[in-house]
Amino acid sequence: MKEGTRMERAIEKDSAHKKGYSWKETAKFLLCSGFGCFMFLFPVSGGQSDFNTTLSVLTEMLDKAIQANLPWLLTAIVVFSAVGALAGQVWKPVFVKKYEWLAELLFVSKPYMVTRLVALFVTLCVVLGVGPEAVRSADVGESMVGLSQTLVALAITLSFVLPFLTDCGIMEFTGILLKPLIRPLFHVPGRASVDLIASWLASSNTAVLITGNQYNSGFYSKREAASIMTNFSLVSIPFCMVVAETLHVTSHFLLLYGSVTFIGLILAAIGVRIRPLVSIPDSFHGEKKINEEVPKDASLVRWAWAEALGRASRFSLKEALKAGGKMTVGIILDLIPIVIAWGTIGTLLVNETSIMQWISYPMGAYMSLLGIEGAFQIAPATLVGFIDMFIPALITNQDLPETTRFLVAGLSLVQIIYLTEVGSIIVKSNVGLDFKKLFVIFLERTIIAIPLLVLVTKLL
Repeated sequence: MKEGTRMERAIEKDSAHKKGYSWKETAKFLLCSGFGCFMFLFPVSGGQSDFNTTLSVLTEMLDKAIQANLPWLLTAIVVFSAVGALAGQVWKPVFVKKYEWLAELLFVSKPYMVTRLVALFVTLCVVLGVGPEAVRSADVGESMVGLSQTLVALAITLSFVLPFLTDCGIMEFTGILLKPLIRPLFHVPGRASVDLIASWLASSNTAVLITGNQYNSGFYSKREAASIMTNFSLVSIPFCMVVAETLHVTSHFLLLYGSVTFIGLILAAIGVRIRPLVSIPDSFHGEKKINEEVPKDASLVRWAWAEALGRASRFSLKEALKAGGKMTVGIILDLIPIVIAWGTIGTLLVNETSIMQWISYPMGAYMSLLGIEGAFQIAPATLVGFIDMFIPALITNQDLPETTRFLVAGLSLVQIIYLTEVGSIIVKSNVGLDFKKLFVIFLERTIIAIPLLVLVTKLL
């Protein structure tokens, strides 16, 4: 039965390619995809000449508006998330079960319920100014709460704009055109190039959310989604500038970002060929919907164009808004408590204990063998990036040699897997990666990247 259905669809698709599409489908593809590209990929200049995207500017405006006019919003979200998890464990309301997507958010496991309760505690400490000073301090709890407020704004803007980038044909068009380059190099579909560009110009968490959406929609397998999330989520240009300024290496910014991009691509080519990524099955979430194969008798560009129009013809604004609403609720109820709880706990381990000094000793010895000055001093910075990618820049001694500070900056930017944002999103995406596997990938990227960055520092 399934085979017959697939054959019928294939025949319908072939007929559609032969007869072409009307001007309405063409206009829908060009206008809707054009809007999506403009929001996600079009570079604009901010108020202080910062390189940014339209979506990022919109998110920043909404973030400021929320913080100025709705300071209680984040607290309400965290309270509802925690109370909902408790109710799901104890009561399991019948009316919630009617909405499967909402039940998945509220009926969580006990560890995630505890996570939400920890997030509630941290949020109340920060908002009310009570509790342990170490928890509510500016660089711990307050920092995580501030980050989460930004995620609320990102969730709202991203969720409703994302369908214009993913569901209107542009990913089919670029995927087919770039498959001959992307597939052999990185073992992922050509459409992954859109994820890469989105993170390059916007932010890495934006790219991870796009990838998770594509996996749930049947366009990536588990292995492909995991590979893209952990390798293609390059850091945005604005954040790179912030790191460079913090470590006082802005005079070498072009070399820094160029090396981060080049080394990131090398790490991607290697990472997709080794464990744990290579061991993740190529299974799909539901029905497989991607097809970037081009018939032998078809023109590459014509086929890409026809596939894009076919995808655009199925786009529904009503369904896009409905999906956007669900995605917004999912991010703010599920992800934000994880960011607050795990980010706070991780930062406390760095600030209040010497555990990072102990476990980073092997990294210090490794860098010492490579001739890096101050190797043992920056050893903790090579590992704390797993918690948050900005911490390495904050804890690095500014009196260290410029080459050492440059290496810390570059390393923190190519590691890209950090629990406060990207790591939490990846784990919740159910693409076959838990915290253990994420840490292994993080270590692999770190160990391979360090000698490459040492070679780059020779150019300073």
